[in-house]
Amino acid sequence: MITIHIPSCSCSFILPTQVIIQGFRSYRDETIFDPFSPRYNIIVGRNGCGKSNFFFAIQFVLSDEFNNLSAEGRYNLMHEGINSRALNAYVEIIFDNSDSRIMIDKPEVAVRRQISGKKDNYFLDRKVVNKTDIINMLEGAGFSRSNPYYIVKQGKITQMAIAPDANRLQLLREVAGTKVYDEKKQESETILAETEERRKKIADLLKAIQERLISLETEKEELKQYQKWDRSKRGLECAICTAECEDAKKRIDEHRLNTA
Repeated sequence: MITIHIPSCSCSFILPTQVIIQGFRSYRDETIFDPFSPRYNIIVGRNGCGKSNFFFAIQFVLSDEFNNLSAEGRYNLMHEGINSRALNAYVEIIFDNSDSRIMIDKPEVAVRRQISGKKDNYFLDRKVVNKTDIINMLEGAGFSRSNPYYIVKQGKITQMAIAPDANRLQLLREVAGTKVYDEKKQESETILAETEERRKKIADLLKAIQERLISLETEKEELKQYQKWDRSKRGLECAICTAECEDAKKRIDEHRLNTA
């Protein structure tokens, strides 16, 4: 027997109304679980009938435990019959949205994850979406995939009870969801630090460019002065050359007259 407890406080939980499983682990054919009580739900059955796999199916859609599955990992989750293995598997959870907790204008919202040997897709109301879209939607409704205590496995309660105080404090932070925000804060601080480092490098580069521009402006003025005096020099040289030529021509003419 396995018990599912769903808190009755509507501010803390989005209520699943139906779970549909097909081809996932021990569930070969489409299996529908409904309806769900807003308080306690109990799943009973003989050993090996799939009670644990039901929770694996929930985690498969809602938790981070089955992230980044390899092809082998996907095959291991698909039902393996006596004669053949299922070609694909999916788990769909339908949530009650009568209180509009999920920002979609529908009374129910269906979230599905479907895998095959080559694909791993998420669906929102049977339309393919990005995994990030699902994560953001659930977090917006108050459900964080990163919180590991939405599903408490067998034996975890005892482990929590005998844990040191520091571990229990960490547990409370995780249950309260502050760990997620702490991680996001750390990530944001890292990004800010990297941005500040890049800003400093850019500032240093701009300073070097400005210094180079000042140097080039000085060189430009020096070049202008050089060109000015160079033109004057060439003008004077040309005038001197012209005067020398005229003087030489004059002396030649005088010499010709004297020798005539």
